[in-house]
Amino acid sequence: MATIGIIGMGWVGASVAISILHRGVADRLLLNDLSLDLAEGEAMDLAHGAAFYPPAVLDTASIEDMRDADVVVIAAGRGGKPGQSRLDLLRGNAAVIESIGRRLAGSRGLLIVVTNPVDVLTWQLTKTSGLPPGRVIGTGTMLETARLRQILGRELNVDPRSVHAQVIGEHGDTNVVLWSGARIGGKRLRDWPGWSTDKEAAIREEVRAAAYEIIKRKGATNHAIGLVTANLIRWCLAGSRRVVTVSAVQEGPYGLSNIALSLPSLVGRAGVTGVIDVELDEDEARALEHSAEVLSTAIGTIESGAGQTH
Repeated sequence: MATIGIIGMGWVGASVAISILHRGVADRLLLNDLSLDLAEGEAMDLAHGAAFYPPAVLDTASIEDMRDADVVVIAAGRGGKPGQSRLDLLRGNAAVIESIGRRLAGSRGLLIVVTNPVDVLTWQLTKTSGLPPGRVIGTGTMLETARLRQILGRELNVDPRSVHAQVIGEHGDTNVVLWSGARIGGKRLRDWPGWSTDKEAAIREEVRAAAYEIIKRKGATNHAIGLVTANLIRWCLAGSRRVVTVSAVQEGPYGLSNIALSLPSLVGRAGVTGVIDVELDEDEARALEHSAEVLSTAIGTIESGAGQTH
């Protein structure tokens, strides 16, 4: 069992909290928000459901007090509005993450970034916290990968858990679906009866636009990312060496350096311990290069100081 902290108790932070409790991965859950009343209210509300999840103590804590936690989830910052891309959130959220990173310097556990744009902010938190790159993990394209599996399961009438397909690159508009490696129960997707590559563009667009469609209808995406984050924490704390598409600062794979984006990565108690070098076809390689270029440009705005003002 472990102590887990959550910074930012908006829609996403609250969904992460309830998912963590249901998964039973924390015996102590610490909540933090700029509004102390909000953090206290969420702690009280969640505690009242103690009869329905594994035992856990809930409390509020300062960011500095979370430096001794096994995992700290950063969900603080402004969420997206209809018509905004994730990168549009950079200007405001960069300053938030910079402050949090400095206050979490010297943390003994893992830092998990959920705030968008998650890739750029994962890079920034790594730099400002001073922690090794493998211990600062963005949820990255785990959510796109989950969406892809759900959509393919729907289209093929199979359980999404039997779908083995990945999305890499930016958690955003330039994400890359690895169609060439997609498998259904071990069988290549492109060899599946009735499958046509003509379907791929429309499905990729559905994955890309999923968050925008949800935000347009309800104002935020929160439940699925809560489940993603809780499972990522569970796999890390269990030392499971699970391969997942998380974001971390990359130095070497596919010729990438000084950039955070999602690649198939081994995760365990030490965080990201390796990247799986999967084979990409020419289109996928070009798309990953483009995704990296977009993120590199965004990172440049932080390095130049443009991302530090509201």
